[in-house]
Amino acid sequence: MTDRYMKMSRKTSETDIEISLDIDGNGKSDVSTGIDFFNHMLDSFARHGFFDLGVKAKGDVKVDDHHTVEDVGILLGETFAGAIGNKKGIKRMSHAIIPMDDALATVAVDISGRSYSVLNFEFKNAKVGDLSTENVEHFFESFASSARININARVEGENDHHKIESLFKAFARALKDALRIEHDIIPSTKGVL
Repeated sequence: MTDRYMKMSRKTSETDIEISLDIDGNGKSDVSTGIDFFNHMLDSFARHGFFDLGVKAKGDVKVDDHHTVEDVGILLGETFAGAIGNKKGIKRMSHAIIPMDDALATVAVDISGRSYSVLNFEFKNAKVGDLSTENVEHFFESFASSARININARVEGENDHHKIESLFKAFARALKDALRIEHDIIPSTKGVL
């Protein structure tokens, strides 16, 4: 198996971010974004996807959490795309259905080389902890766009914390399975992804 690891950085007038990702890790994470609930979700993503993930982000969180969540999503997607390389041998498509108490999340992914997201979830509250719930959708859109993958996700339930956490867990599980090496070809009729 190839070494599927990447480290990247992104600096703008609003954020300064460094991310490292080892797709074939053990679920270890070292995450600091300045947004505690977002840290928790990224830790959960790493643990349940068995990704080794490092995120150091400084952003204008005194304004709000939008720019930090967006730019972490963008850079994590770029880092993910870099780590998987030419995609030779990957399963490519997968899904996961993850319950968390009252919540049930379903996430399907296609590591297709094309970005598209269909996200079907609503939240009762404007925030969970210090994370604006509207930015959950924005994170997944940003990741799909920069990673050039398809994400189709939905969640139902009563508790916003459980709904968001089950989404991140399902996303991690679906990605991990789609990245499984099954053969030695590019899984596409086009010959490229």
